[in-house]
Amino acid sequence: MVQQKRQVLVKSLVRRAAAALVLAAIALPAPLVAQSGTGGYLAGRHALFESDFDQAASYFTRALSRDPGNAGLMENVIVSQLALGRIQRALPVAEKMEADGLRNQAARMVIAADRIKRGEFAPFLEADNDAGGIGPLVDGLLAGWAYMGTGSVAQALERFDQVAKENGLRSFALYHKALALAMVGDFEGAEALYADRRSGLSGLSRRAVIARAQILSQLGRNDEALEMMTDAFGAGFDPGLTAVADQLAAGGQLPFDLVGDVSDGMAEVFFSVGAALKGEAADDYALIYVRIASYLRPDHIDALLLSADLLDGLGQYDLAVETYKQVPVGSPDRHAAELGRADALRRADKPNAAIEVLEQLARDYPTLPMVHNALGDLLRQQEDYKGAVAAYDKALEYTEEGAPSQWFILYARGISHERLDQWPEAEADFRRALELNPDQPQVLNYLGYSLVEKQEKLDEALDMIERAVAARPDSGFIVDSLGWVLFRLGRYQEAVSHMETAVELMPVDPVVTDHLGDVYWAVGRQREAEFQWRRALSFIDLDDADGEADPDRIRRKLAVGLDTVLAEEGAAPLKVANGD
Repeated sequence: MVQQKRQVLVKSLVRRAAAALVLAAIALPAPLVAQSGTGGYLAGRHALFESDFDQAASYFTRALSRDPGNAGLMENVIVSQLALGRIQRALPVAEKMEADGLRNQAARMVIAADRIKRGEFAPFLEADNDAGGIGPLVDGLLAGWAYMGTGSVAQALERFDQVAKENGLRSFALYHKALALAMVGDFEGAEALYADRRSGLSGLSRRAVIARAQILSQLGRNDEALEMMTDAFGAGFDPGLTAVADQLAAGGQLPFDLVGDVSDGMAEVFFSVGAALKGEAADDYALIYVRIASYLRPDHIDALLLSADLLDGLGQYDLAVETYKQVPVGSPDRHAAELGRADALRRADKPNAAIEVLEQLARDYPTLPMVHNALGDLLRQQEDYKGAVAAYDKALEYTEEGAPSQWFILYARGISHERLDQWPEAEADFRRALELNPDQPQVLNYLGYSLVEKQEKLDEALDMIERAVAARPDSGFIVDSLGWVLFRLGRYQEAVSHMETAVELMPVDPVVTDHLGDVYWAVGRQREAEFQWRRALSFIDLDDADGEADPDRIRRKLAVGLDTVLAEEGAAPLKVANGD
């Protein structure tokens, strides 16, 4: 997902510990139930369950035309249109709910967005959540910005302070207070909030750090801004951050444009809440907040990226692709949008289109490691291992030595080399990855398992896999590796419990089940072995030509037993360690 592709802070906008307080402060509503038996309603409910918002909006609108006073249908129309970003289409329905005296959060959000768009701020000063507001957090922040819109700066700051007194919401409110101060040119006041460690603004979010960089630059403190950005993001900046850093390093003054006017500030309220909700509430609920932010501020690139990411998570890949494409070509964050678009195309089972996007992106950003790495990952998934190696070569060429991502690129390239039967190169990559990240369980397991399969350095392989299991005892693949290396070492009785655990963790994996059958055979439990081999056969996807489980070999084992199969293959017979 694009939010994983971008360089992000360790701290989120609202810490996980305060997530429940944020959810409570936005007053999630209980959904209304539509008392309707029409086919349109039922089809709409199914479409909404599948996050097919376009179909849901169509079906619910059709049902509403037959039952225009149905509150549940009205809410579903509004939510579906909001998820699509069609605020104007949702507005007439929201206004009808308001006129009918039906309290509904989604309707209030649409009406609020329309008022903000028209520059009507006074109603937000009178908002009463008990009488149908959006929620105490959003209402409080919007009221603060509304005071800014009426020129009452002192009252605005007081309102932000009131929200800050709510448990867990301090940094949330003070972030908006700092933006408001900066918007009116009080950069000293804004920076004082950032500098106060009690505010919690240091490292709050990517946007909060960029806002502070702009504030410090306005104060003529570019060096401090650069140092602050490095502390927050590390030494390696993505193109968006690089554009900011380069201007700071050149001595230029950054404009304060994170919030240009009151409408921008209110858009930031909806974006802030949507960003906080991601991962803490349903994605479709977070989406409607972020869609309103985009409606209020079409040039809010972070809102576009987050909307697309949420749509991707909801399985709406075509909508995600279209949303990513809305990021302008000249935007410093265009690379993030294209990485996200490629990922959405891949998820939509359009790998060739995704590869085209990444290949063009690699031409546009030839020195950006994450682009080459993403291309390598996609080519590897498509079993183009030679192309993947070339892409990983480029990623490593432009990755700083010792960078956190370096071990994974080496690991992924090692897998590609191994699939190309280039074992010396693969082993070298795995060992270099372990030098950088000595206890990484994935690398330990892959290298250890590969050594077992090649019957090389089995004692070292056992040590690696035992370390991997210690780190990831819940991983069926890794536990299977431990059982398998013990089997290869002739320690059959020891292998049994590990293989049984692996099958419990991965009950329908053909390879793990096949291994358990071999282990049972080795300890004289032939009937149980045959049962597991039959199970393994039933789990094999015959369309997967690259699958590790060989159905013909399993059938042969069922026919003549494992001992005969090993003899036919010229392999060493089963032999208990230190025994006959």
